[in-house]
Amino acid sequence: MPASITLEAPGRDSTRRLSSAGSRRAIDLIYIDAGGGHRAAATALAEVIARQERPWDLRRLNIQDLLYPIDFVRKATGIPFQEIYNIMLRRGCTLGTAQLIPMMHAAIRLCHSSQVRVLEAHFRRSRPDMVISLIPHYNRALKEALEHAQPGAPLVTVLTDIADYPPHFWIERQDQYVICGSERAEQQARGLRLPDARVQRVSGMILNPKFYEPLDFDRHAELARLGLRPDLPTGIVMFGGEGSMAQVSITRALNTSGLAVQLILLCGRNERVLRELRGLVPRLPMLVEGFTGNVPYYMHLADFFVGKAGPGSISEALAMRLPVIVEKNAWTMAHERYNADWIRDQELGIVLNSFANISEGVREMLRPERYRRFRKNAATIRNTAVFEIPDLLNTILARQAA
Repeated sequence: MPASITLEAPGRDSTRRLSSAGSRRAIDLIYIDAGGGHRAAATALAEVIARQERPWDLRRLNIQDLLYPIDFVRKATGIPFQEIYNIMLRRGCTLGTAQLIPMMHAAIRLCHSSQVRVLEAHFRRSRPDMVISLIPHYNRALKEALEHAQPGAPLVTVLTDIADYPPHFWIERQDQYVICGSERAEQQARGLRLPDARVQRVSGMILNPKFYEPLDFDRHAELARLGLRPDLPTGIVMFGGEGSMAQVSITRALNTSGLAVQLILLCGRNERVLRELRGLVPRLPMLVEGFTGNVPYYMHLADFFVGKAGPGSISEALAMRLPVIVEKNAWTMAHERYNADWIRDQELGIVLNSFANISEGVREMLRPERYRRFRKNAATIRNTAVFEIPDLLNTILARQAA
């Protein structure tokens, strides 16, 4: 493991550009708090845009807040629509999502006219020059509302998934721009016959700028300071901001496996997981933390990643050159199953049919020749999407102005 990692971002001078109109532009950036990835992508993109001193007034908006008055799930249960997804993640109740998604889309279609009405009223007030969507499911309503309120203002959908999960998930057959982070997503967009100029490709998923900052410290000394052993392979176990009970079963299995490894366990906001992991009697060294904004630091201390096949966590691990271990089965979120196939195809890690086999997976991961190959392949991934996207947005704005 190298003592430092530096992922070079594009130079500041090369990205500080004025829009062709020479005046400030109003941009609405739409995210949702179903899972942590959409808000994280919005925050990261907004931070880079601010650093680049773009002449844009960027407004981050949670679509749940915009649609609050017509949220029929909240009215019936008291639980916001977006929170249902988070509850599923925390409790591991993800079986049957392939059947649940069409049902959810049917409910969204039933509310389509109401959604357009509410969103149109918002756009008439905010008068955006552009709307950037970092969310699936609602892009048809966003486009229709924007056309009514601000004719000519472009809708740009930035996929935060490695691939679309059609139909009517991310990419719609409508006049919108689509920014894709993989060859698969680009093919899907072109398969819907979107004009070439409407389909833009970047080098991966949006990551927080922290993942591109140099980390220069004595890794062995830091492991020792945290109560871990510098001589053991270190796995980082992470299931996004919501955490998952799967972390408990993974840790219990590895704790009794007899493997010479140690674990860094990031539990997110999941207090139950945090309590259960801290209550274990450790047979191997482990560090248990709750929610943290310093994931790059902990990943820099690790040698491999274990977690769900979410696009954000996978991309973060690969940015830090970590091979990954994920599972793919009926419990895997339907729209994340392609991610596991992509990992297998690119030889970036191991895909298990169940985390019940995690001990065998770690043992296989740490076979020297396999680990070297996974590590080498991870190092070939060069993702600077968060720095590429503002230039694409600027080009779209200039085209609209012309």
